[in-house]
Amino acid sequence: MIVEDNLYYIDIDKDAIPYRFDITLGNSVYLMDVRYNRMADLFTIDLYTQDEDVITYGEPVIYGKPLFSDMADSRLPISELIALDVSGVETQVSWDNLGKTVFLYDFAETDTPPEEDDA
Repeated sequence: MIVEDNLYYIDIDKDAIPYRFDITLGNSVYLMDVRYNRMADLFTIDLYTQDEDVITYGEPVIYGKPLFSDMADSRLPISELIALDVSGVETQVSWDNLGKTVFLYDFAETDTPPEEDDA
């Protein structure tokens, strides 16, 4: 994770997609697979426990929506992972803006709350 202006975000290496990495969220270690669907211009996340048990496949990375928010699974991280542009310019996640103006922030790692969606 990278910290910038007291906000922690997960650095997605678009050149390595599809790829898997270990990540600590809260007090637990998870495995994340990052994938990209070029036709839909959509990033997805597969999440596994440290022991490689599947928690979820294909969770879409949607601007302003916390990852895994539609799921009820006790193995899910307590972290609130949200793709946002803190400047407020962007309104969606795309290949062109992820890692440039839009980042996948971990709001459990900061005192700065996510902005409310007015839509």
